Amino acid sequence: MRLVWLLALLVLLVGGVAGPAFAKDLVSSERAEDLSPLARADFAEAHLRHLLERAGFGASAADLARFAGESPKAVVRALSRTSKRSQRELPSFDHSGVFEPGLDPFPGSRPATTNLAKANGRALGIEVKPGGNRPVQPVVNEFFYWLRASRLETDRVAYWWANRMLISQTPLVEKMALFWHGHFATNEDKVRDYRKMLQQIELFQSVGLGDFRTLMIAVAQNPAMLNFLDAGVNVKDAPNENFAREIMELFTMGVGHYSEQDVREAARAFTGWNYAGLEFRVDADKHDEGQKTFLGETGNFDGVAIIDAILQSDESATFLASKLYRYFVREDLSVEFAQRLGREFKALDYEVADFLELLFLSKDFYAAQSMGSRIKPPVELVVSTYRKLGFEVVPGVPDFNQVTGALGQRLLHPPTVAGWSQGRSWITPSLLFERGNFVLDLVFPDIGFVPPDRYPNYGANIVSVQKRLRAGEDISSATRPPGVAAGEDMAASNQLADRDEAFNTRYGTYRGWQMAIERVKPIERSTARLRLSQRVAAAGLQTPIAVVEYFSAQFFSVPLSDLEKQRLATYLEAQLGTADISATATYAEEALRSFLHLLLSLPEYQLG
Repeated sequence: MRLVWLLALLVLLVGGVAGPAFAKDLVSSERAEDLSPLARADFAEAHLRHLLERAGFGASAADLARFAGESPKAVVRALSRTSKRSQRELPSFDHSGVFEPGLDPFPGSRPATTNLAKANGRALGIEVKPGGNRPVQPVVNEFFYWLRASRLETDRVAYWWANRMLISQTPLVEKMALFWHGHFATNEDKVRDYRKMLQQIELFQSVGLGDFRTLMIAVAQNPAMLNFLDAGVNVKDAPNENFAREIMELFTMGVGHYSEQDVREAARAFTGWNYAGLEFRVDADKHDEGQKTFLGETGNFDGVAIIDAILQSDESATFLASKLYRYFVREDLSVEFAQRLGREFKALDYEVADFLELLFLSKDFYAAQSMGSRIKPPVELVVSTYRKLGFEVVPGVPDFNQVTGALGQRLLHPPTVAGWSQGRSWITPSLLFERGNFVLDLVFPDIGFVPPDRYPNYGANIVSVQKRLRAGEDISSATRPPGVAAGEDMAASNQLADRDEAFNTRYGTYRGWQMAIERVKPIERSTARLRLSQRVAAAGLQTPIAVVEYFSAQFFSVPLSDLEKQRLATYLEAQLGTADISATATYAEEALRSFLHLLLSLPEYQLG
């Protein structure tokens, strides 16, 4: 009942007063919208924790020790400036080797694949059988194999990236990549090639803190983006406006600062931009070399010239600077301040690291309105929890992708080209329960956990195929539709199962999963290694209130009230049966885990 009350309270608070209300008790004399630097003498531990939360993924005990006594500028640069050594310490992605050359270019659908196979005698690098039953079946199997294998390998990419977030000594690199992943949103469900998705994430990691022009051109020429926004059909005789519209509306200028004619002319400039495999290419025969008029200027513009014209506008600088500010500082800012941020960003030649340094060193960043005012997005909530617990690897139980997906932010699967919404969109009654359930599954692992990469949820109908085959049924019988019993009108069943006698689609999707699971490396899994009682003993904590003080200081950016601390201490004492912590050494672990579940389900923990 207590957890239900706390979650209901959070709904009330978020639905009414925004996050900064929680920061009202913070002692801060800094002024909002003041970009002058915070004096080094005023840089206290609370400010360091705030900086590590926003410019990274929370402050572990090791982080606090590492930066103790450092100036704000030294900390910011340590978080953002990569070195060859720091990059060597982060593992590169370990490919399973699932891609085969014949898969590229991958057709847009199963019908397109089978039509290609029938017309050419081969598709996806697979020959059509010259005779026998279901001659196109191997091609259909290969089609579904790649869909499944790419999806499973994408889940492995997400784990690889989450582990980088967790252990990186330059976490702002990963935080910035996460920002760009939501800004330049592409989704594996459409791209259907984990390699292109990985390539894009690595692009964000390598140049995401550099100048925006370089990044924007690289994204515009990135195969994942070209695929996602239909570059293949953007040709001079029939320009496709998807990318041209999104580059202005979502990536640079914002709505209202361009005309429909500008969209059409920009689309012409991007005609012929495409990719082969993982490489950008321009098909000169499909590129429109004619004169174009864009944002009031006329010339034989190509895509790079369009990007340069866009970045000359004050609107682009203001739009980008404001979006960065809302992500890293706070959501509310005045129109005048947004315009000032735009001027600062443009004066810095769109250098992202320099602009963020300006923000992170400012008095505005440490103002009471900024500290503890941001609702943690799901990926940050999960990774920062692990980091504060001192983990060196992301646990496999609970599954990282299932957890973040349930919370609304599954990596490499943004919902639309607009990416994820931020702020209050992360908080609904159902999502609040899921946040509490994440902590519950962490401290008390689900003994019924089934690894989704080994046993993917692809429906009871497909799962039953193997059982039917083992019982001696043929493929048509084993793949009969749901609701058709064995021996019941099998002619109708066969007709449904074999819509085209050249192949069986249901068997293809079953066989595709089978091949993918065989070839994709499993995600390494272990439950979280928690020893809370050892932490309490090592810290020399003697009373329930001391335990509350210790853990709240470790995890919270927003101070708990004295009343709330006392309630937590009372709860812990009731669970332990005594106020003497030293007397509970042999049995305290379960009570401490229940306490941690309650603590990290509080409204204040959702803010950072």
